Amino acid sequence: MVFINARFLTQTLTGTQRWAVELTRELTTLTQDVELIAPEASETLMTIEGARIHRYGRLRGHMWEQMELPAYLKKQGCPLLVNLCNTAPLRYSPQIVTVLDLSFLRNPRWFSKRFYLYYSFLIPRIVKGAEMVVTISEFSKREIMELLGVPAQKIRVVYCGVSALSAARNSPNRYGRYILTVSSIDPRKNLKNLLLAYRGLSTEGVKLVIAGTHNERVFRRGNLEGLINDREDIIFTGHLPDAELSALYRHALVFVYPSFYEGFGLPPVEAMAHGCPVITSRVASLPEVCGDAVLYVNPHDVDDIRRAIERVLSDKGLREELKERGIKRAGLFSWSDSARRLLDIIKEVH
Repeated sequence: MVFINARFLTQTLTGTQRWAVELTRELTTLTQDVELIAPEASETLMTIEGARIHRYGRLRGHMWEQMELPAYLKKQGCPLLVNLCNTAPLRYSPQIVTVLDLSFLRNPRWFSKRFYLYYSFLIPRIVKGAEMVVTISEFSKREIMELLGVPAQKIRVVYCGVSALSAARNSPNRYGRYILTVSSIDPRKNLKNLLLAYRGLSTEGVKLVIAGTHNERVFRRGNLEGLINDREDIIFTGHLPDAELSALYRHALVFVYPSFYEGFGLPPVEAMAHGCPVITSRVASLPEVCGDAVLYVNPHDVDDIRRAIERVLSDKGLREELKERGIKRAGLFSWSDSARRLLDIIKEVH
């Protein structure tokens, strides 16, 4: 039996948790030898259809992960533990550790001091003791090798898939003509430059819709208030159910994702899968993931972002070309393929 650290089921569903949920859902269809273990004390717990979930312990969060999770597994004879969301017990073996990216090392200013100090202490130690390290792009693999000194033969790449978001074909367009971005509200997502670019657009009557959440315990709040000033054409939706998010992708004129750093970049792929033209940054993993299916910009250059948006909004032929390329590119990423890859890694270690 292999156990999955399912602490992610108690957390808000952002890109990290979606990666873990979708991968686990597919993995449980491939093998019966997997059991999820999650904190008993947590008030909220996502469910995964078909998965066996065992709840244990009186603690929650990092304390549960570092103390009660390894204690329980040792009572079970020390089975293999698979960790999918960056963190893992310091004192447990055998385990597979996933490191999605090393943004906290590349730019500590994007994160709270507490978060940076904890991850800087934890991540190097858990990867050193792990049987295998999993990451989500060749870019992140190179980062792990460079910044943590992990040898290439100890790292395996498992790409993200396209989430099975769905909305009724006749779902209403709530916002009319709009530009869309989907991300957590934190500095590395570069919302400030996107807002500046939007304010400078020559195109009128087009709204900016921002879907995402903000975790003040992790990310430093960007100074965005002065760029918004209660403008009715800038809409923050907060976290949305999958059906509503799918409808947003489907009706948007263009999806803009000027991130400074990504380990993979799932939202642009989801946008492409929905037939939405994509503008994104030529940095980090994004060229590896998006290929020739998007329009690239320099995330530090507000004018470059603005010009790209104006070009896509004004050129219907370009929008159709990006739509066709995007659908084809998104088809390369499958959660079922990713789960098979992870299962192969488990068998390699186990």
